[in-house]
Amino acid sequence: MADDRPAPTSPLGPFNGAKPPAPAWFEAAVAVEPERSRIPVEGAQIELLTWGEVGKPGLLFLHGNGAHADWWSFIAPFFAADWRCAAISWSGMGGSDWRPAYSAQSFAAEIFAAVEAAGLEAGGTKPILVGHSFGGFPTLYCGVEHADRLRGIVMVDSSIQPPEKRWRGPPPRPDAANRVYPTLEEALARFRLAPPQGCENLYIADHIARGSLKQVEGGWTWKFDPAIWQRFSMPDLGLLLPRIACPAAVMWGERSALMREETLDYMFGEMPDTVLRVAIPDADHHVMVDQPLAFVAGLRGLLAGWA
Repeated sequence: MADDRPAPTSPLGPFNGAKPPAPAWFEAAVAVEPERSRIPVEGAQIELLTWGEVGKPGLLFLHGNGAHADWWSFIAPFFAADWRCAAISWSGMGGSDWRPAYSAQSFAAEIFAAVEAAGLEAGGTKPILVGHSFGGFPTLYCGVEHADRLRGIVMVDSSIQPPEKRWRGPPPRPDAANRVYPTLEEALARFRLAPPQGCENLYIADHIARGSLKQVEGGWTWKFDPAIWQRFSMPDLGLLLPRIACPAAVMWGERSALMREETLDYMFGEMPDTVLRVAIPDADHHVMVDQPLAFVAGLRGLLAGWA
């Protein structure tokens, strides 16, 4: 997630325009270029990335707030040999159009439009959804309201707090506009993860930061709609937890500030007993950024169990 308001120091540190060195596994993963397209969904064009062979089981990756589909471009290739993989940018984020209003229903429509356009059901099996952070909320909604269309859902560090501690979203942005930076280097230097945390894998931060920006008149700015939270509606997520009606799992970072013991106890107390639990060691909220290979291994284990 990117944010251009006053914030802690960027995880990229002083930026000189050069990409940080990356390990061989990362370079090999991002070299597996996805097919890129945009699909129409209820009046908006939605960015769609796909990997793997049509006809194999379908796996749809869903990013968090303020992020974009390329948060998965170094993860999805690890699954593309056995799965037909796809990732979207939610409306109001990434390379997708902005909407006058956003809702659980519109996000669900984007999910199933992507399932169809990517051929995730072409092999005759229902798809699995993997949603990180905010992306886990529409994932949960679909696991309740559209469970008959899914093989399973995975919520990755998607925090649902007890009612008395429920977060109501960020305060309104009075300007409702993203700042324009004269140069790409200045914009990249303002990138940070939200909620704030450190980042040891600077090559990943650089990769997702570049995908978070677009060139406009006068320089560079963030792709996300800064007013999305003022035009957003979602059912009470706590009430959805006990209604999950398909196989489900929760993955989280053991260091995540959003998944403390109290939160986990609340969520698992409300969820069906069959929900699987996978904690990723030495990871904060952005699990696939903090421990990408451990995340891949954990998700592979889940998917193998469901097979």
